[in-house]
Amino acid sequence: MHMIVVITAGLGVVALILRLFSTQIRKYAAGGVCRSTARLDGKVVLITGANSGIGKETALDLAFRGARVILACRDVEKGEEAATEIRTRVGGAKVEVRELDLADTCSIRAFAQRFLREVDHLHILINNAGIMMCPYMKTADGFEMHIGVNHLGHFLLTYLLIGLLKRSAPSRIVVVSSLAHNFGWIRFHDLHSQGSYHSGLAYCQSKLANVLFTRELARRLHGSNVTVNSVHPGTVRSELLRHSTVMSLLFAFFSVFLKTPKEGAQTSAYCAVTEELQSVSGKHFSDCAPAFVAPQGRNEETARKLWDVWKGMPQMD
Repeated sequence: MHMIVVITAGLGVVALILRLFSTQIRKYAAGGVCRSTARLDGKVVLITGANSGIGKETALDLAFRGARVILACRDVEKGEEAATEIRTRVGGAKVEVRELDLADTCSIRAFAQRFLREVDHLHILINNAGIMMCPYMKTADGFEMHIGVNHLGHFLLTYLLIGLLKRSAPSRIVVVSSLAHNFGWIRFHDLHSQGSYHSGLAYCQSKLANVLFTRELARRLHGSNVTVNSVHPGTVRSELLRHSTVMSLLFAFFSVFLKTPKEGAQTSAYCAVTEELQSVSGKHFSDCAPAFVAPQGRNEETARKLWDVWKGMPQMD
């Protein structure tokens, strides 16, 4: 009983402190802001998972700059709702929705084939969609869901569209990763977590794979005038935590420290439009500035090996 009283009192003190200093905390937590005024008139942008969260806010930002923005979403109905909202907020916005399920390579290939038939250019590709801490599940092709959606789906999509990106150069690819890559390791002996599974570690591995993919793709694209950079959007209030009750409760309690989706979208927009980054590639950013990359995210041998593993799979051929 005494312990419960102590814990309750402690939580009360923390809540009071957060309330008293909420304005200062929020200002700090908001992070960097993309201050570029670059216009994107005549440019084509493709954003995955853009029906909510930072994806939708990124789409709003780039639509405001005059781009034709294509929202690639698994849930087309939610995508259309997001597109309608963007058109309402941005007069004359050129926004459209196309169906894409990153958990199914057949859907990815069908999307890419139609896209290549109907769209002449692609100047900015933002690999934004993702899942976090879900129960053990497999994609349509048998991949563990985190590595399958967060990394492999985007790997294949980018690979299929790379020719168009080159023909549209100068062009950019933005890969949404996470600070969580610091806690990830590429488990080559069990990439799909069949031997053991922990949702948090699976997520971290997929985010590390994003960073390594960015590094290796930048090497392969050297001299093409197509750049690729990864970003950590910050800790954002979003739907990503819907699979974790504990994390959802923690985020709710400490919500003052979290970014809004608009704040979380700033670094994606920064890497997509900032003039100073025109020739910068293979780097990692957070809060609209260069960010630390864990040693395992800088290992070129691991990056090349991971690329070769995926390219050797029949589903990715």
